[in-house]
Amino acid sequence: MQILWDIKRGFVKDVIDRMGEPAPPYNTISSLIRILEKKGFVDHKAYGKTHEYFPLISKLSYRSFTFRNFVANYFDGASGNVLSFMLEERDLSAEEIEEAIKQIKQTKTGDDTK
Repeated sequence: MQILWDIKRGFVKDVIDRMGEPAPPYNTISSLIRILEKKGFVDHKAYGKTHEYFPLISKLSYRSFTFRNFVANYFDGASGNVLSFMLEERDLSAEEIEEAIKQIKQTKTGDDTK
């Protein structure tokens, strides 16, 4: 998805060209893009047998969808479990925790000023 957002529109070859070495097999990337298309994240325009793909969903919408699924599948749907995990695994400093609390409060109150 990241590559399609970057290039806006492209063929499977264009996506592969943007990936690092060793380049993945064409069929693998083609299959992944078709899965994204079945899920409604990507669409295509056909030129004969060739397809030009483009994203249907914004990066923010995709991030929200992915995060909700991540929380549901790995943290029993509880945001508190995610926060606990981050505190344990990242060994956050007091300053990082304070900044996170500040951001949570701003989000809750709708205050975007810093």
